[in-house]
Amino acid sequence: MSERFLGTVSRGIRCPIIREGDDLAKIVSECVLTASRSEGFELHNRDVIGITESIVARAQGNYASVDDIACDIKRKYGENTIGVIFPILSRNRFAVCLRGIAKGAKKIVLMLSYPSDEVGNELVSLDLIERAGINPYSDIMTEKRFRELFGVIKHPFTGMDYIEYYGDVVRECGTEVQIIFANHPQDILSFTDCVLCCDIHSRNHSKKVLRECGAKLVYGLDDILSEPQGGGYNELYGLLGSNKATEDRVKLFPHGCEGMLYAIQKKILDVTGKKVEVMVYGDGAFKDPQGKIWELADPTVSPSHTDGLNGTPNELKLKYLADNDFASLKGEELKLAISERIKAKDNNLIGQMASEGTTPRRLTDLLGSLMDLTSGSGDKGTPVVLVQGYFDNYSS
Repeated sequence: MSERFLGTVSRGIRCPIIREGDDLAKIVSECVLTASRSEGFELHNRDVIGITESIVARAQGNYASVDDIACDIKRKYGENTIGVIFPILSRNRFAVCLRGIAKGAKKIVLMLSYPSDEVGNELVSLDLIERAGINPYSDIMTEKRFRELFGVIKHPFTGMDYIEYYGDVVRECGTEVQIIFANHPQDILSFTDCVLCCDIHSRNHSKKVLRECGAKLVYGLDDILSEPQGGGYNELYGLLGSNKATEDRVKLFPHGCEGMLYAIQKKILDVTGKKVEVMVYGDGAFKDPQGKIWELADPTVSPSHTDGLNGTPNELKLKYLADNDFASLKGEELKLAISERIKAKDNNLIGQMASEGTTPRRLTDLLGSLMDLTSGSGDKGTPVVLVQGYFDNYSS
């Protein structure tokens, strides 16, 4: 067998524009197989096909309107003032949801975290907070106090003053709004005991704290449109993971994808004899070092995947072996020694020095991050990604 010189390869696969009702299993399978024939590469066992959540939800027709959101808000909160806490600062992710929440409420107390939201969008810099003598661990600010201290601060990427923007979204629905700035869930209880937690990754903690502190009604975005009501829904995540479709409509996170994934796996196996793995992916799990924004605004990287993608990597650190166990070797002798060590490695390397510094993250989080970077969020037209060689190692 000739020596291999390629490791992991990630390929964006072009597809037609997906519409509601399209047979995604058929389209994805055919596009991957066509790309393989056209570009001259073969499929292998344990190749991974990733499908962006956006086209899955679109094919499912999993959309919700502002009125759908408003109906569920009214059903859950009635006439009570709603404390809407810890939303992220995003026109794409939250503005339409806020419009629906406002349409279903008479008054909202909007509590924004500071100096930034959960994923790193800054309302005000930490330097300005410290210079003003504000303690973000304890101080609660009104909108008036915030403006007195910091004036108007616009988001560096979007140019939006989110305080004004979110306030206007609520007021345009004919709903009263009060805006405050605080960093503890229970701080909202001085204003109302009916709360909607809009944080993503800390939502369960926020709900727990509020209930323990005596809140009367506590829901999260994951509880809004979490069951069928005549329109789109997501039983696990509700409005979490939704994106703006139009000014009055959001595309929800996809659900019930398993049948499609295994249909793709079977189709590829039938045609090529190779068993691939398949997953749906959304945001990658990484942070932008320049903007300090964490990419993961979805509740999870992969809402659904085939069984072969369960687990975490079990890898040895090649530089550790080269610098320690085999420091006296070089050339072919070193290569052979490392290859044999990899072949003989334990099934569980947790705690072993030779695995120190490897990434103890879920396979789907790692693969989804690679896929998200490959497909991009713009006009590449590659909502399907094929990753090859990911499960190979130096001894393969």
